[in-house]
Amino acid sequence: MTVFIFIGSLLGLMALGMPVAFALIGCGITMMYFMGMTDPQIVIQNMWDGANSFPLLAVPFFMLAGEFMNAGGMTRRIITMAMAWVGHIRGGLGYVAVVAAVIMASLSGSAVADTAALASVLVPMMRKARYDINRSCGLISCGGIIAPVIPPSIGLILYGVTGGVSITKLFIAGIVPGVLMGLSIMLAWHWCTQHDDMTVEPKKSLPERWAETKDAAWALVLPVVIVGGLKIGWFTPTEAAVVAAAYSLFAGLFIFREIKPKDLFRLFLRGAETTGVIMFLVSAAGVSAWLITAADIPSQLADMVSPFMGNTMLMTFVLMVLVLIVGTALDMTPTILIMTPVLMPVLKQAGIDPIYFGVLFIMNNAIGLVTPPVGTVLNVVCGVARIPMSGAIRGVVPFMIAQTIVMFLLVVFPQIVMGPLKWM
Repeated sequence: MTVFIFIGSLLGLMALGMPVAFALIGCGITMMYFMGMTDPQIVIQNMWDGANSFPLLAVPFFMLAGEFMNAGGMTRRIITMAMAWVGHIRGGLGYVAVVAAVIMASLSGSAVADTAALASVLVPMMRKARYDINRSCGLISCGGIIAPVIPPSIGLILYGVTGGVSITKLFIAGIVPGVLMGLSIMLAWHWCTQHDDMTVEPKKSLPERWAETKDAAWALVLPVVIVGGLKIGWFTPTEAAVVAAAYSLFAGLFIFREIKPKDLFRLFLRGAETTGVIMFLVSAAGVSAWLITAADIPSQLADMVSPFMGNTMLMTFVLMVLVLIVGTALDMTPTILIMTPVLMPVLKQAGIDPIYFGVLFIMNNAIGLVTPPVGTVLNVVCGVARIPMSGAIRGVVPFMIAQTIVMFLLVVFPQIVMGPLKWM
């Protein structure tokens, strides 16, 4: 009964138009009333405890890093470099979008920021080259959602903090799945554009390619520094976020000189606004997480899925389908914050590695960012490209299917995810 009270109150409040953070608090209060333990101090204390976590300091610094990268010219240089190397291939701008998306994902963990930056540069070029604009926007959307999977990922940080899982191990395990997501949409793009009439960009000479690569070198070094530093143990994920922010600010101010001192307040303000939204959600989810534990909802869920407990692969498949359905209705951050405390005890009981599941869980949530009706990333692309949502939905389908296939292949072959952890 408690499970239905939890789900019903949360969905009911959201259906009334209440913001997710307030719906989480309202859901918690409803559960307290049902359990006969109504106490305002529980709400305040758990909201404080939910946000009072040292690893969560990585969130504002990675947000700042993303702002500095976009304003400082790193993003534009990455796209220009990708254009120099693969822009001359038939459908080359699509491959540029994917290559740039993978590189940008390794610099910033924000799908929305990466997608907006890619779309603002590439959509006008694709229109001019007579690309199918709906399909192009679908590709850019699915390229943007690689960001929550490849480190540094804000989604993996939130999952790690909420579930008590090593963020460093999650970062290392997310590299190969993120690259596979990119390769899958490249293959889908090749298949979809075989017979399209489109303009092919002129081929750059080798010296021109190396010149563009050299210009983007400062951006390309950063992911190596972050992943290498985490692997060697030079810094924690939180400290890596500070390094990323300081590095990108230094490059924007003194190397590329595209960030002016007068721009700093605006960039810090935008980073703070985005961080404030995420942290309020985290704080509100602290109330629900405590009450989920107090009501023993994980045990009730475990009883519901007990027929699958004997088969780890089948259990993982069932949970992935469940998360995929939830992801169509909820945005990524609330899904992570709501479902992680519910699923973690079930994972332990079923013998599923929380690192492995965490990477698939974040992949699943990332795909939810391009599925209607919520589809946050899809909405961003529609806004930048000025196309109707119906067109973007048609365009994104083949790429979304390709990434979903990759996710379920990783359910069958877990060693692809867990293999890189042998480096540590």
